[in-house]
Amino acid sequence: MKWIGLLGGMSIESSIAYERMITDEVRVRLGGTSSPRLIHLAVDFAEVEQLQEAGDWDGAASLLTSAALRLQAAGAELIVLCTNTMHRVADAIQAAVDLPFLHIADVTAQALEDAGVKTVALLGTRYTMEQPFYRGRLEGHGFNVLVPDEPDRTIIHDVIYDELVRGVINPASRLAFIEVAQRLIAAGAEGVIAGCTEIELLLHPADITVPYFPTTKLHVLAAVDAALTA
Repeated sequence: MKWIGLLGGMSIESSIAYERMITDEVRVRLGGTSSPRLIHLAVDFAEVEQLQEAGDWDGAASLLTSAALRLQAAGAELIVLCTNTMHRVADAIQAAVDLPFLHIADVTAQALEDAGVKTVALLGTRYTMEQPFYRGRLEGHGFNVLVPDEPDRTIIHDVIYDELVRGVINPASRLAFIEVAQRLIAAGAEGVIAGCTEIELLLHPADITVPYFPTTKLHVLAAVDAALTA
């Protein structure tokens, strides 16, 4: 089993979910007392959030590249960036390390293809919904990506930063997310992507009337596949 390097802290809520889900998946696959080989490095999300708000993506790339190199030096054999939004600097991380890097959008695109979904709704932070680094990557795989209009886009973004990254699960926010998703489904979405790793803490498959694509879970399954491949 390879050593999985988790580059997390963005937020710590989703990073903990990654560690728990990877552990559960390895137990299922290997049985007994098996557990994954993990190196988990968590950055300070407050620092990352400040860089996001300032639009200082070069600074964010420098911060996360340095962290990824620490993981490599510690013995990681593959890198999992435990966040959707910070894949905004994925190219810089990939260029800096000599390790496989599992891109969350590529993993999600494969799941969409397997499900036969062509038009999909994307829920995430404002950066993920509006900037091309994520939407464009999915579109490059041949998918039509729908994002919420305003004020729905602001509702999704604010719930993520004001509640979910702080560990707050609000039933009223779940209802708001469901209503946003239903509007996108009415506009033609054949599936819904939970394009922020914390969204899965709030929104569940039973809440959605079309196929649901939980990116954390999909990323975890790909990580375990890679770790168990000789």
